Amino acid sequence: MRALSFLPLLAVAAVPQAAFAEAGDVLLRVRAVVISPTENSGSILPTFPGEEVEVSDAIMPEVDITYMVTDNIGFELIAATTEHDFSGTSGTTGGIGQLGSTWVLPPTLTAQYHFAPESSVRPYVGAGINYTAFYSEDASNGLENAVGPTSVSLSDSWGWAVQAGVDIDLNENIFLNFDVKYIDIDTTATLRNATIGTQQVDIDLDPFVFGVGIGFRL
Repeated sequence: MRALSFLPLLAVAAVPQAAFAEAGDVLLRVRAVVISPTENSGSILPTFPGEEVEVSDAIMPEVDITYMVTDNIGFELIAATTEHDFSGTSGTTGGIGQLGSTWVLPPTLTAQYHFAPESSVRPYVGAGINYTAFYSEDASNGLENAVGPTSVSLSDSWGWAVQAGVDIDLNENIFLNFDVKYIDIDTTATLRNATIGTQQVDIDLDPFVFGVGIGFRL
């Protein structure tokens, strides 16, 4: 009978311990993310009034790191870069199709509130600031075949970001992560060409970023 009294203790010891979030923890997450712009485009001016552009989705890996200041409050910094195409949607530019492409680097810092830090399932919400840099902009072959050599540039952007997600423990130091962000990104695309001159279009990209991955408690 005395041996039976140890069975509950052995059962507890056999259960994987939760990777509870607490002050001082560093959480590293590796995600696959889908970046889906909800773009709102102005006209391509001055030559193509009423003609707008659309921006493609992208799927890429992302790495982020969170430092827990308290058991409930953490700061997350994400790092990822994605390539997007932009195309005309109607008229002359719609007939050309893809007008160009650009790489996007949007480092984003959010302050998070983690609910239930002592649970094995820990939802969180966050809000913060985003800086987006555009680089390696390039005109498409279709555009240059139509009007000749063209340079493309997109202005960098400052904006806000909000997020929600959840960490689900797999063992003491590893957890699943599901995360969604909405990021405010506004830019002006400029196309310079000897045939049609300088054209500009204002684009509110404002993407949703859907992520799923694995996290590690360092």
